[in-house]
Formats: sequence, structure tokens, C-alpha cells
Amino acid sequence: MAQHNELGKKGEQLAVDFLLKNNYDIIERNYRFDKAEVDIIAQINDTLAIIEVKTRSSTDFGNPQDFVKPKQIQRLVKAVDEYVTVNNLDVEVRFDIIAIIKDGQNFNIEHLENAFYHF
Repeated sequence: MAQHNELGKKGEQLAVDFLLKNNYDIIERNYRFDKAEVDIIAQINDTLAIIEVKTRSSTDFGNPQDFVKPKQIQRLVKAVDEYVTVNNLDVEVRFDIIAIIKDGQNFNIEHLENAFYHF
């Protein structure tokens, strides 16, 4: 497996662990619809948090959250609309980014709530 794929998988697991530690329930991982993949769907209270995980080995080319592009956001919104409709959910939906940067043997995790809005 390519190094970046391993880093991405490690990042997703770190994000799940982080969310669980912060009282989120993990509802789905790698939910796919159409051309979109939602990394993590989690719930806290009455809020469905749609989490895009971005893991990088450095910030040399920018912060991880800078790599979420408008087209990707549109696909995520469409996928989540479908998920909420199919599952007949009555919840607030929030789009978050968990940015993870590898720093030597450690990982720095930043949770950006409401990172982007429905549009």
C-alpha cells in the first residue's frame, strides 16, 4: 500500500479515536454515494457531524484543511442530503474538518467545526 494511503488510514483512525474521546458516536465510516465518500459520519447530541479527515506529513504545501475543494464540498453535501433523506433523520447537520499533521512520531489534531456551509 502506498505511504500516503497508510497515512490517510492512520489519520482516519486517529480522528475516530479523537471523536470517541470527545463524546461523539460514530455512525458511519467511508459512506459512499455517487462520486462522494464521507470519511466519518458522527453524532453528538442532536447534531450530525460530517467529518472530512485531512492528514498530511507536513505543512510544506499548506494546511490540510486547504485541500478541501469546492467540488468535493458539493459532492459531500449531496451525499449527506441523500443519507439524511434515506435514513429519515431529523437532525442538525454540521460539516467539520479534522486536520492531522504528522510531527515526527506524534500527530497534531485540529478539529474545525462548521468548516464549510451548505451552499
